[in-house]
Amino acid sequence: MTGGAAKTAPIRTALFGYGLGGRVFHAPLLGLNPQYSLDVIVTAEAGRAAAAAAAYPDAAVLPSAEAALERAGSLDLAVISTPPGTHAPLARAALDAGLGVVVDKPFAHTPEAASGLIELAAAKELVLSVFQNRRWDGDFLTLQGLLQRGELGTVTRFESRMESWKPVVSKAWKAATGAADGGGILFDLGPHLIDQALELFGPAEPAYAEVAARRGGGGPDDDVFVVLQHAAGVLSHLWMNSLAPQAGDRFRVTGSEASWTKRGTDPQEGQLDAGLRPGSPGYGLEERERWGQLGRDGTTVPVPTEPGRYQDYYARLADTFLHGSPVPVDPADSLRGLEIIRLIHAGL
Repeated sequence: MTGGAAKTAPIRTALFGYGLGGRVFHAPLLGLNPQYSLDVIVTAEAGRAAAAAAAYPDAAVLPSAEAALERAGSLDLAVISTPPGTHAPLARAALDAGLGVVVDKPFAHTPEAASGLIELAAAKELVLSVFQNRRWDGDFLTLQGLLQRGELGTVTRFESRMESWKPVVSKAWKAATGAADGGGILFDLGPHLIDQALELFGPAEPAYAEVAARRGGGGPDDDVFVVLQHAAGVLSHLWMNSLAPQAGDRFRVTGSEASWTKRGTDPQEGQLDAGLRPGSPGYGLEERERWGQLGRDGTTVPVPTEPGRYQDYYARLADTFLHGSPVPVDPADSLRGLEIIRLIHAGL
């Protein structure tokens, strides 16, 4: 999907939300790229507003989406980084106001809401994309390279995990939001793991799933295991768990000639949170001791992890706005992920 007529730089941007997503990912990446100007930041929380104003003094910090959309005539792009249940309504309001839109994952809380956004953007000839940033994780890029070079042979099984130890839910909305409104770990991490699996191995259907709420108290799911059966024959085993005292391998990929096993997570989130930026020495680089191992038992070799490149998302989006090239992530891809999540929640 592409936008309508090409625009000129800078791409005037409003960022909706200044929590983890807005503060750590979107604002730094937008602020770094000279093809964008960060003109508006929307947050109603006083502490976040003060932090946003200090970090981005040239941006107007506004308390509501309505106040931001009143300025739509002087904007080009809305970046939605708010709680999941608000993604679709805010994205629709921004499209109705004539703005291109980037939506954080999950794209929407239902496939119908996502489909409606795709149809609206197409009718208005506006840019619409989803921030599936994990396509630019260094380990994922490394695996893509291994597959393209055929170093694993024929892949039969793909194992992917995002596990952590978070016995206390730090955000009240996460503890209170159920699956109907995009809550729970399947909606939180599932869009990443499912998107990566589909990108690597093509169309798939959910074959089996375990969805549990280990914390109890009526909270949303926090421990999920999913099996996808790809049309190409690969089985994807996907784990997401926020109550894992020890995290398993991030990736384990089994092929007819070799396996590749990788521990640890991409460093970019921590680096961005600490103030390191793309282009700075060490950004996106992983320590040698965390490189994945390729081969067979007794004969494995370390494979250098490709540098992570989250900045590529907004570089490619700028090409969409300025030159009419395809969006970095087609929202139809994220819609398919939502359809899989719905099937899992419905018991397959």
